[in-house]
Amino acid sequence: MAVRPRNRGGISRLPGVTALIATTGLLLSGCADDAPSPAHDDGPGGGTTDLAHIHGLGINPADDVLYVASHHGVFRVTGKDDPVQVAGRTQDFMGFTVIGPDHFLGSGHLGPEDADQPPHLGLIESTDAAETWRSVSLSGEADFHAMEAKHDRVYGFDSQSGRLMVSEDRKSWDSRAGIGLADLAVSPANAEEMLATTERGPARSTDGGRTFDPIGDAPTLVFVDWPAPDRLIGVAPDSVVYTSDDGGESWTTGGQVAGRPQAIVGHGDAEVYLATEGGIHHSADNGKTFSEFQSLQP
Repeated sequence: MAVRPRNRGGISRLPGVTALIATTGLLLSGCADDAPSPAHDDGPGGGTTDLAHIHGLGINPADDVLYVASHHGVFRVTGKDDPVQVAGRTQDFMGFTVIGPDHFLGSGHLGPEDADQPPHLGLIESTDAAETWRSVSLSGEADFHAMEAKHDRVYGFDSQSGRLMVSEDRKSWDSRAGIGLADLAVSPANAEEMLATTERGPARSTDGGRTFDPIGDAPTLVFVDWPAPDRLIGVAPDSVVYTSDDGGESWTTGGQVAGRPQAIVGHGDAEVYLATEGGIHHSADNGKTFSEFQSLQP
C-alpha cells in the first residue's frame, strides 16, 4: 500500500473549520463518548444499543432501506420500527458510504469487542450490508472522517494527516490537498470535480482534489451530497437546507428542521434524508419541506 504525497496550492488547512463543526456539536477529529441517548431493541441478528452521534447516511439499493453510520455502529432505520443495530457491532463509523447493493465502505475506530486491533481502521469494506467487515488498506494509519465513492475511485478526508486522499484500487492512495473540511461531495458527471465544506463556505476542486477554490456568494454549509449531475444538496449549521442545480454556483433556500445537523443524503429524484441529534427527517420535494422519519428522543 502506497501513499504518494502531493503538496500543491489551493486552500490550505483552515484553522477555523473546527469551530464550524463545533457549532453542530461535532468535532473534526474528536471521537469521545457522547451523552446517553435512547436505547433501541433490535430484531434477530442485531444488538441492543443507542443510535447517537450520526456520521453518515446511505440507502442500500438491495432493499431501499436507510442505513445509518454512527458512534455506536451501523443501524437499519425504516421509520416504522426502532432502529436496528446491525450484527450487534458497537463500532465508531466516522466515514461511511454505500457503493452498491449490500456493498458499503467505512472507516473510523474500533468497538470494545475489537480492543486488540489498531485504533484507526483505514478503509474497511462490507459486502453483506454491514454484517461483517474486512480491512482493505491503511489499517492503523488513516481515519477517514468524510468519504465518497464514485467513478471507480474512493475519496476520503483523513483526520490523521489533514489531507484529502484518493484511490483508484482501494489499496494505493494519492495524498492530495491539505484542507480543513467537514464534508465532501463528488460530481456524478466528473471524477475530477468536487465540493468541500469549509469554514469559508463551500470550496470547489476541478483537479481531483489537488487544489480548492472558494465559491463566492454561497451559504456556509456543514454537510453536502451530490446525488445527480444537476442536483446538489447542503445543510447549514442551523439546519436550513439549500439546493443547487448548477454545480454549486447558486443556491436555493429550502426547509429547516429542529436540531443540529449531523449528516445529509439525497435519494432518487427528490428525496432527502437529514439527521440531527434529535431525529432523522425526510423530504420528498428536494428539501423544501420535511417530516420526521425517525425520532431519536428518549
